[in-house]
Amino acid sequence: MYRVWNFLTSYSLLLIIGALAALVWANTNAESYHHFVEFVIWDNAPIGHLHDGHRTLTLHYLVNDVLMAMFFAIAAKEVWEAVILEKGSLRGRRAATPLFATLGGMLGPIVVFLGLATVMGSSVYTAVANGWAIPTATDIAFSYLVGRLVFGAGHPAVRFLLLLAIADDAAGLIILALFYPSADLAPQWLLLSLGAAIGVFVLFNWLPRRLDAGKQERPNSTWVRNKLSFWPYAIAGCLSWYGFMRSGIHPALGLLPIVPAIPHADRAFGIFAEAEEHLTDLLNTMEHALKYPVEIVLFFFGLLNAGVEFSFIGPATWLVLLGLLVGKPMGIFLFGWIAARPLRLGIPQGMRILDLVVVGCVAAIGFTVSLFVASVAFQAGPVQDAAKMGALFSFAAAGISMIMGMLLRVQKQAI
Repeated sequence: MYRVWNFLTSYSLLLIIGALAALVWANTNAESYHHFVEFVIWDNAPIGHLHDGHRTLTLHYLVNDVLMAMFFAIAAKEVWEAVILEKGSLRGRRAATPLFATLGGMLGPIVVFLGLATVMGSSVYTAVANGWAIPTATDIAFSYLVGRLVFGAGHPAVRFLLLLAIADDAAGLIILALFYPSADLAPQWLLLSLGAAIGVFVLFNWLPRRLDAGKQERPNSTWVRNKLSFWPYAIAGCLSWYGFMRSGIHPALGLLPIVPAIPHADRAFGIFAEAEEHLTDLLNTMEHALKYPVEIVLFFFGLLNAGVEFSFIGPATWLVLLGLLVGKPMGIFLFGWIAARPLRLGIPQGMRILDLVVVGCVAAIGFTVSLFVASVAFQAGPVQDAAKMGALFSFAAAGISMIMGMLLRVQKQAI
């Protein structure tokens, strides 16, 4: 339990505190809360919400659109390593069943969300349809924590859950980029992001290594690392973020093109692995340097996005919640079973087919990413607030997972 608590305080405690503070504040003094959220930092700014021909930088925009880019960059780092490295967790046959289960874990919530919205009537469907992606999300940090509590740290289902969550994150980033633009699309601005990524990779990654070919001391690479450090990539990240903002794609994704350009290790120990702290490649060094800033960002993200008045609970709340609590487990179990049995792709040794049901329940914790998608899927107002409440209520999946683990007789395994 000490290790679990240590993990919780390292990755999620400030986010929880921010979300709880927001709920209390919004339900005791809603006017002052919303005034705080929309506090104007800079009117007629070069970045910010575009309205009436000019941009306004608000506190909400600063956190959701600018600073959350660091959070998504860390998620992208894990996805990139899982895909590109020779022993990456999303490569080869061993990733096939988790990837199938991920597909089911996204289609199941969409079917439940849109199906129930249709049953509720055309007016409800029209109001909530754009939120179909909200229940597709899986919160990696909280799911990992609950998965360890239910299965034990050494159970193969925990690794299966992590593969699923990483793949879910990758799909979620694509959905955000394609289906939830922040403004009218101007794709030519993506050339700035692409140019920044290619330029920083060639000049500060590929070229020094090319010049060092055959030289054991690697003088050029060492000089770039010691003298320039992360600054070329930080500058390229700013250019890429600006390109995303001007292109109309959500700017919180703006650092994604830069992540593959950063020098990285030739192996990964997995997300949240303590061993990665001892790797000295620039990508891991930057990730661990961002750890504490991102924790603070997540506190403000929770504070600025979770402030929902309980009176706004409505159809969107139950659609999001049922999409997560019903659609996720059903989709993950069904598609996982199809992959493991009819397609004969198998599941990890020591894991049962019934464990897929519990994995699906654990993956139903949407929270962070679900809150984020709700904030971009709907305009500020009752529908957005109701959808956010559904994302917050998805914490019920933790209790359901523990009950299902006992009912299905999950055998905990220590490391």
